Amino acid sequence: MGTHPAAGELARFSIAIPADLLAAFDAQIARSGGATNRSEAIRDLIRASLVQDELRTPDAEVIGSLTMIYDHHTGDLTRKLDAIQHDYTHEIVSTMHVHLDHHNCLEILALKGHGERVYELADKLLGLRGVKHGELTCAATEESLER
Repeated sequence: MGTHPAAGELARFSIAIPADLLAAFDAQIARSGGATNRSEAIRDLIRASLVQDELRTPDAEVIGSLTMIYDHHTGDLTRKLDAIQHDYTHEIVSTMHVHLDHHNCLEILALKGHGERVYELADKLLGLRGVKHGELTCAATEESLER
């Protein structure tokens, strides 16, 4: 993706984003009072994402939940979601599926297992085209904490 500037040097990049999503983001920035502009707000989001990634515990046993909102009419998304989930039956404790409207579904997966597998599952599911929003929340199990 091109060359990277030296540490501390600002880099400029552009992104394409739906106008209504950008308007909602601008309104959130105005309400929050923290970030003063889009650039600072995006820097904050990137920093938070990097910190969250550092908290991954791939070597520990974890428990967690994966929440997804997706448009089930997107291509063969439902088939892909099912196929991936069938590869992780040992990590998926339970699922709940809710039809939100004619297009959108909410799916919540209760997960337990080796961190590497749980995070891998979440990355695969959340990376599918048609998944509009998703979030994985994990914690180490008691067994992992006692080691």
